[in-house]
Amino acid sequence: MKRKALTKNDPIVDTEILEKALEAVHADQIKHAANCIVCSSPCAPNSTEGLCWVCRRLKISAWRDSEGADSQSASQE
Repeated sequence: MKRKALTKNDPIVDTEILEKALEAVHADQIKHAANCIVCSSPCAPNSTEGLCWVCRRLKISAWRDSEGADSQSASQE
């Protein structure tokens, strides 16, 4: 089976695949419209509370600290 010789005008990557790849890259670069409800920074992509990544980490840390304080006070009683 003979292969056709490639010229400069022949696409290396199928145009359909190239278009899908460009759309995927473009989707990653879209700005998030939502801002953090605490500090107005852009929201973290995985935040369901409407928080940026800093405020989300602070909330998680405070929650862990309060859980630890509750267990310590229960053990003292």
